[in-house]
Amino acid sequence: MNGNQAIQQALRGSQFIFTQYLSDLSDADLLNRPVPQANHAAWQIGHLVDAESKLLAQVPGARSPELPVGFAQQHSKETAGAESTKGFLSKNEYLKLFNQQREYTLAATAKLSDADLDKPTTGQMAKFAPTIGALLVLISNHTLMHAGQFVVTRRKLGKPIIM
Repeated sequence: MNGNQAIQQALRGSQFIFTQYLSDLSDADLLNRPVPQANHAAWQIGHLVDAESKLLAQVPGARSPELPVGFAQQHSKETAGAESTKGFLSKNEYLKLFNQQREYTLAATAKLSDADLDKPTTGQMAKFAPTIGALLVLISNHTLMHAGQFVVTRRKLGKPIIM
């Protein structure tokens, strides 16, 4: 296995865990805050899709699917704590967008050489992910970090333990 294949495996693995933790949640469950002021899963999923799209833009030759109008704003830091549940999508719509974005990320990753993975990133993310390879690993880890937060919502709602 080379670096490219390892990154693709990490991306697929985090996608699997993410979708498993959402598998038995309803649309209403996605809007449940596990504690006051915590981000609900619907916002988090939208944030992940938007963030992955923006991060992937740093990968040479990569592109992302177009997001619905207003999607980035609906899932921005400024709206994270908003009490209104208007404008959020269904679980199926979120999963479609997430999986579509992930397929674009995997396709872009598959085209990269080891030398490409070592190319530097720019901008504010460079301090967290100084290379393209590190950026792609960050995308996977970001997904896992939010999936872990879904566990708290699952426990609050009395859902069974998964994994």
